[in-house]
Amino acid sequence: MDASIGAFEAKAQLSRLLRAVEQGQRFTISVRGKPVADLIPHRGDATDAAAAALAALQAAPRIQGVSDAEVAGFVSEGRL
Repeated sequence: MDASIGAFEAKAQLSRLLRAVEQGQRFTISVRGKPVADLIPHRGDATDAAAAALAALQAAPRIQGVSDAEVAGFVSEGRL
């Protein structure tokens, strides 16, 4: 759940908020009670994980013994 915090308080406690965001917390910053911004964790870790998964798939051994034409036939038959 997001915590709401006023802009003045967010400015005064920015270091603490950044440490909390680093741990996965999320904050909505408001001005005069109106939400204006969200302070959320950076998505870099998810991007890195996706890149690692893609690299692992590309490094996996290829299936041997089935030609491209056979695969195309399987697809046209609805088998894949």
